[in-house]
Amino acid sequence: MLNKSCLGLLVSPLVSLLATVVPVQAASVDPETQLLRIYDEISGNRLSKALTLTEALLDEQPNFHLAQLIKGDLLLARTRSISTVGDLPNGPQDKLNDLREEAQLRLRAYREKPPANAVPRYLLQLRPDQKTAVVVDTKKSRLYVYENVDGRPRFLADFYITQGKAGDGKTREGDEKTPIGVYHITGTLPRSKLGDFYGPMALPINYPNEWDRLQGRTGHGIWLHGVPSDTYSRAPRASNGCVVLANPDLEKLNRLVQIGLTPVIISDNIEWLDLDHWNNERQSFLKTFESWRADWESLDTEKYLAHYSKKFSSEDMNYAQWAEHKRRVNAGKEHIQVVTKNLSMLRNPGNDDMLVVTFDQDYRSSNLSHVMQKRQYWIRENGQWRILHEGSAG
Repeated sequence: MLNKSCLGLLVSPLVSLLATVVPVQAASVDPETQLLRIYDEISGNRLSKALTLTEALLDEQPNFHLAQLIKGDLLLARTRSISTVGDLPNGPQDKLNDLREEAQLRLRAYREKPPANAVPRYLLQLRPDQKTAVVVDTKKSRLYVYENVDGRPRFLADFYITQGKAGDGKTREGDEKTPIGVYHITGTLPRSKLGDFYGPMALPINYPNEWDRLQGRTGHGIWLHGVPSDTYSRAPRASNGCVVLANPDLEKLNRLVQIGLTPVIISDNIEWLDLDHWNNERQSFLKTFESWRADWESLDTEKYLAHYSKKFSSEDMNYAQWAEHKRRVNAGKEHIQVVTKNLSMLRNPGNDDMLVVTFDQDYRSSNLSHVMQKRQYWIRENGQWRILHEGSAG
């Protein structure tokens, strides 16, 4: 008989959780849900049923190494007591530890689902044409997809992911870390251009972004991508810095994202807000943003400049140069009109007092008119939001 302590770390939290799950007889559901049901059978000491479900799962996903390990444990348990997941004293311990960690993270994700009435604090506002947003939690090896419902993020899906071998917080080329920050999907690379290692496709993101470059961070080629055809999933820390999904999950994700529009926010620990607090933060910053726009239109240059940090930089000017430039330009204006639309406000992970704000700007004055997409980085200084960097979002 299988010793219940063998999988206690993984199984014990599942009994109450899985009581709400309708049992199925075959692996017709997604592999992760099937895995949970297998552990439910183990927790009830129904080992024959657990083995049947595991074999059904492997029929559909023969390269799911974690399921292979569980099958081995279940067969071994027929002859002796098992003390841990993958109880193979002569087995490759590094690979076994990776599989144990993957099992724990997958089960933890179901035990600690995001609150139903809460949203990630980062998604302060999505622009109307952004259908979805992606939030990655490196601590939990989890990727969450939120849909944009009349400006409010609503949970849509989540997937297990692999991050960099050295964890998160990328700062330089070759450090094998996954970056932390606010990014956007910039394109699609098909298998024909990549080879089998990256799965059916890759979705590049814009690391290093403007803020990364200001911080001196280096590197390139950070993608969301899949796995080789002989693999179902990789260990929690196994990439060179990319975010890696199982191929079926990547294909689902690809159908949900928009090239050039979908934000990808990578965090080491997601902070959740209930809808009231989320809306209060959103409305508070909208007032600040509107004040900046109105003060620009007013031609009161000093009032306008008060919205900028003394540490400000644009693409080619520091604060002193920027201030002098604005005083000189505004002196020649009779009127200014600034119209903003398609506003996106995303809180930067790792820095609770930074917002990444992107919008379409239509500027018209007595002697100049132009339209652009602008991106600003706002920080809180002495209790006030001020602009640290701004430039084209192109």
